[in-house]
Amino acid sequence: MTAIETARPTCTTELVTDGAGFAALAPDWARLYGRCAAATPFQSHAWLHSWWLSYGRRDRLRLLLVRSGGELVAVAPLMLVRRPVPALVPLGGAISDYADVLLDDDRDRAAAALTEALADAASTALLDFREVRPGAAVERVYDRWRGPRRTVDDSLCLELPAVPMDGLVARLPSAKAQQRVRAKLRRLESLGVQRRTVRPQDVDTALGRLLELHRLQWQGRKVTTEHLQPRFRAHLVRAVGPMVRSGNAAVTEFRIDGEVVAVDLTLLSHGLAGGYLYGAHPGLRERKADVAVMLLDACTELLGGRGTLSLLRGDEPYKHHWRPEPVVNRRLLMARRRTTPLLTAALCDAAARRRGKEVLHRWRDRRRG
Repeated sequence: MTAIETARPTCTTELVTDGAGFAALAPDWARLYGRCAAATPFQSHAWLHSWWLSYGRRDRLRLLLVRSGGELVAVAPLMLVRRPVPALVPLGGAISDYADVLLDDDRDRAAAALTEALADAASTALLDFREVRPGAAVERVYDRWRGPRRTVDDSLCLELPAVPMDGLVARLPSAKAQQRVRAKLRRLESLGVQRRTVRPQDVDTALGRLLELHRLQWQGRKVTTEHLQPRFRAHLVRAVGPMVRSGNAAVTEFRIDGEVVAVDLTLLSHGLAGGYLYGAHPGLRERKADVAVMLLDACTELLGGRGTLSLLRGDEPYKHHWRPEPVVNRRLLMARRRTTPLLTAALCDAAARRRGKEVLHRWRDRRRG
């Protein structure tokens, strides 16, 4: 850990590159997280530190910290990658729906100091922030950036207002659609589906059930293969217990006649609740239980004044039944004058990938036709 005085005398910046230093930041990180309204669960220390233990690569960790009077007021949790171009990218990777920095909402100087520290870090590498939610804290850095910068669209997320289940049903486009959902809720009640929020000491066991049910429900169908990997399981078990204890996650079990038939993991932050992963026994379909309705009903009980019920990334048809608001994540690219060629290369790569996806979609549409 190296301390460097910034141009602003009240702030110092630090660079942490070792796992032990990362682990030791947990208490300071938690206090800063509580003062950053834009933070999502994917910026919590428990999530990112656990992710690093499962997915990090030796000598690639780059945590940029800003302190004021010894107090942590900003964090950019990054790692160095070499391909397709040398870049500093957020920790969390593909299994995290949102990426961001943490900035103290009451310390404007923290944003300025972090921007300067990131500019120094970008002397030989591009800054590449994928999956930035609109309103994210890193936008305060992007707005201050004095070098070349570009924004491109990233993944689509779908969001609902944080209202009780009755309010979501009322949003449906017709009385017939509303009646169907109410009938599905009555069906769940007639089946005797009971749910309980899992206690912190029981989280590890419940997550094991979740992952096994998840494997069963997707057996023989296309599944996100990473969810079946031991490193993902290890990450989830390490991260979720502390997140439940700090109020950044909730695990819910659903039982029929005492048997666990589904388990859901919902991640929580100041402003949103998001259903992250669930496992449901295939037999629920045979019993004509609508799993999506069951999970959404449970999630509305966890809102606790949060403003958004996020369906997170993905454009699955079942999500659109609820008339969600489409919200597009953004990719923020920032460079120095000397690293402008890296920015250009990243934009070309993004454009090529986008065109490739468009060609693939057109080909699939023609095959279906």
